[in-house]
Amino acid sequence: RRGRTWDSPKGDNIYLSILLRPELEPVEASMLTLIGALAVAAAVEETTGAQCQIKWPNDLVLDSKKVCGILTEMSTGTNGIDYVIVGIGINVNRNVFPEEIAHMASSIDKGQGREAIIASLLFHFEEKYAAFTKYKNLSPFLKEYNVRLAGIGQQVQILSGGEGVIRTSHGIDEGGALIVSDENGNEEKIISGEVSVRGLYGYV
Repeated sequence: RRGRTWDSPKGDNIYLSILLRPELEPVEASMLTLIGALAVAAAVEETTGAQCQIKWPNDLVLDSKKVCGILTEMSTGTNGIDYVIVGIGINVNRNVFPEEIAHMASSIDKGQGREAIIASLLFHFEEKYAAFTKYKNLSPFLKEYNVRLAGIGQQVQILSGGEGVIRTSHGIDEGGALIVSDENGNEEKIISGEVSVRGLYGYV
């Protein structure tokens, strides 16, 4: 979409989809993307030692380059949500990228191996998913997420419709929105899907 390409040679990368049938309101289901990011970050650290940051809301970065992307798809019916699919792609043990994305893409080492990463990811996702469906918000994860959030306390670009403004990032709230402020200290909340957030001088 948006003219972007997707490149993945056969190899060690990880691609998986998690099918869920949660008893949630559609607006709450969007937070599952952030739950997925937390689970991936925990699994990568546990199995490879790498400490990834989260680029709100759906990418993970290592050394300021993207190593993982997460997309969530939802289907609804007359009775609410039919299903939610959390799709996760992780670059593993990859050294070469197409020229157009080489400046922003990277990879994690395979560490204990793909199977160990996947097992750890599913364990952490299930654990966090249980807490999330109990509270139906991100209150149990605010500290953990904001510790891992790239750009927190720094100026970022908020991009929408080809135009951008500069704001300071302050972390997420219980609903998964990004809290930012302008130069006068006026706060606003950025909703996932409406805009793109980038660093001032690069991807993060």
